Amino acid sequence: MAAPFVSAAPCVPAGPSASAFSAWSALRGVERLSLCDWPGKTCAVLFFGGCNLRCPHCHNAGIAWTPERHPELFAPDVRKLLSVRSKWLDGIVVSGGEPTLVPDLADFLAFLRGYGLPVKLDTNGSRPEVVAELLAAGLVDAVSVDVKAPFAKYSAATGERLDPVAAQACLTRVFALAVAHPGRFFFRTTATPQVGPRDLDAIRALLPDRHVLTVQPYVQTSEEGSHATADTQTRRTRGDLVARTDRPGDPEGAQGQRSERPDPGQAAGRQG
Repeated sequence: MAAPFVSAAPCVPAGPSASAFSAWSALRGVERLSLCDWPGKTCAVLFFGGCNLRCPHCHNAGIAWTPERHPELFAPDVRKLLSVRSKWLDGIVVSGGEPTLVPDLADFLAFLRGYGLPVKLDTNGSRPEVVAELLAAGLVDAVSVDVKAPFAKYSAATGERLDPVAAQACLTRVFALAVAHPGRFFFRTTATPQVGPRDLDAIRALLPDRHVLTVQPYVQTSEEGSHATADTQTRRTRGDLVARTDRPGDPEGAQGQRSERPDPGQAAGRQG
């Protein structure tokens, strides 16, 4: 039977700790409402910039590879947005980029706990020790892991950033965490042209018992060249970033999103 989600008592955080500010400075995007980032939950999604991989099919390549080209979000407005929307949300997703690279991520997640909502972490699985620490501290309720390819194809799938031996070592530890924390892990793969049906079967065979693989369709976009956008029924659209013209990075603003669909109640535009 799946372990129950654990959440802090509902309240509005008084403010972030000093160490949490380094994490806030790495925040590059927010999606106010997602129906597909956490199965069965309506959530807000926070996107951190920066990543240690260079996957050719990355749907958030801009903030992942060159976060310095994207403005920081105005942290007080993000906190206000979460405060207001926490009444209607079922959870908060922390994504990227690769959030496990963010300094003081634990302090940031501890601050999010104050909203009384469960938190899910999206990760590429390359830093299992960070995931283990966050789970042990009770700072995340669920973890989504992108398994890029069978181990033999990991170098090509990650832009030569993670070789087969390192990938196997990292993901073996992640799989062990999934066994130790039943019901809290989700695994997914984007079916790029380099990842065929046999590869998907090979990935499924790697997963621990009672875990399924969510396959995200690959759709090449003219804007991103070889980058992919995910199917809206299985994952959010590519780079749903928001900003405002009078304050760069403000999540309440109307500068626009880089999404193919508008945010509910918000005028759509295009950023960057």
